[in-house]
Amino acid sequence: MGHVYDRAGLDELKRELAAAFRLAARFELHEGIDNHFSVAVDEDRFLLNPFGIHWSMLCARDMILTDGEGTVLEGEGEIEVTALHIHGGIHRAHPGAKAVLHTHMPYATAIACQEGGRLLPVSQTAALFSKQIAYDDSYGGLGDNREEGVRLAAAMDGKPILFMGNHGIVTAGQTLGIAFHLLYHLERAARLQVLAASGGQPLRMLPAAVVDKTAQGWDHLPYYAERHMTALRALLDREEPDYAEA
Repeated sequence: MGHVYDRAGLDELKRELAAAFRLAARFELHEGIDNHFSVAVDEDRFLLNPFGIHWSMLCARDMILTDGEGTVLEGEGEIEVTALHIHGGIHRAHPGAKAVLHTHMPYATAIACQEGGRLLPVSQTAALFSKQIAYDDSYGGLGDNREEGVRLAAAMDGKPILFMGNHGIVTAGQTLGIAFHLLYHLERAARLQVLAASGGQPLRMLPAAVVDKTAQGWDHLPYYAERHMTALRALLDREEPDYAEA
């Protein structure tokens, strides 16, 4: 991975990660105290949330630095076993996946629970995700073992998004801002699809040529993702500044 962070850089990563948890709780992307986010620090170390603290209360000081074996190198708290194996497996297999976010967010997970569930090109936002999603239709259990983490990492097939059948979602990115931007907009696209389907009328699919043209907007992802995260952190700085407490 090649990431090298001094003390100031590591502390900023913790603040950014704490912000992502607060925002995920605000937008109802979480599920109680379950689910997990991680950010790689180097080839075998990553920051992770401790199990048992509600995401709306997490602060920078709560983030745990762990290695791939689950040894706590910095911080205090319990490392949830599925977090270790799911995130460890993906970080090891995909060096470009600096940030890995796993949730059971309701609308995207609802699609993952459907037979042959797929995000369909029925909206502009969904079209942006064309060819960026891998689908794992074989639920393999809780992910509480190294083998399942390896299997899920392979199922991603180099893509930044994984729909985990009957389970949830993973987004990954070269920055936490990118991974969170994907998570946020993926849930919005899934919600549009579920709401449109609930109207009882056939879904109006975008033509393939339009989808391909729209998907070219992916090239601008880093710029929009970082602007999005900057705006969201400004919101937290005003309304929940304690997220940054070290």
